[in-house]
Amino acid sequence: MKTKKTYVITGATSGIGYETLKEFSKENIVFAGYRNSNLLDKLTNLGENVIPFYIDMNDDNSIIEAGKFIASKTQHVDTMFNIAGCVVAGAMENLDVNKLRMQFNVNTFSHIEFTQQLLHANLLENSRIINISSMASFAVFPYVAPYCASKRALDILFNIMQVEYGDKIKVISIKPGVIATPLWDKSVEGNKDTLLNDKKYEKAYNYLRNNALSNGKNGLNVKEVIKVLKKADRAKHPKTSYTVGKDAFVASFFSKLPQALINKILRIGIKLKIYNN
Repeated sequence: MKTKKTYVITGATSGIGYETLKEFSKENIVFAGYRNSNLLDKLTNLGENVIPFYIDMNDDNSIIEAGKFIASKTQHVDTMFNIAGCVVAGAMENLDVNKLRMQFNVNTFSHIEFTQQLLHANLLENSRIINISSMASFAVFPYVAPYCASKRALDILFNIMQVEYGDKIKVISIKPGVIATPLWDKSVEGNKDTLLNDKKYEKAYNYLRNNALSNGKNGLNVKEVIKVLKKADRAKHPKTSYTVGKDAFVASFFSKLPQALINKILRIGIKLKIYNN
């Protein structure tokens, strides 16, 4: 009989997190992180292999308690999927710095802190830590710089964790391009105040909002990400970084250009796509 593996997933109630949960809980035990208690039934309905746990990625105490809960239920986690995230949008000139702090808390610092909890509980020896980063980690896109920077910081900090900790953990970054998930609609709703109130950048924000809503419908199918997650989880010698989608590959190439050239291309793109329409 096949031995069940144990997984931990944050952001398990929607998008990439939920699809990951559905796939990996078919034959394995999965601790599924949720914040909205109204979605708890969505997790429990997937069967007895799913063990929900509460975690708010913007609350230190919640993260600590989540780590304690998992440590009380298992002695080992085979793979940890850090998936929970959000998008903060806005022009850097007027962006509320508190929103910038929140962006890094949710997308970066919380994952570091939660991983530390499981490492200190000795749950991640000879385990894999797979982070959902983004093609945004490769390059800074205008008006979503906080999101890009938080994903880049996630990659840098976890990469160094791998170097410092040694071979007893494997840290893997998954960098999807535009994926059709609820994240896009949530990003529009979550940034509504910024998008409506900054008149100087009104035309740019209208484009940003319409593009986000389109991405939520027309992006790459989330199952393409799941394929890569399964590959990274099963590979004997996984790569440190995987891209998903042609746009992510282009972003990777784009990031290798001189910064002055990147900035010039971005300014031309803004002018053509936003202010000349």
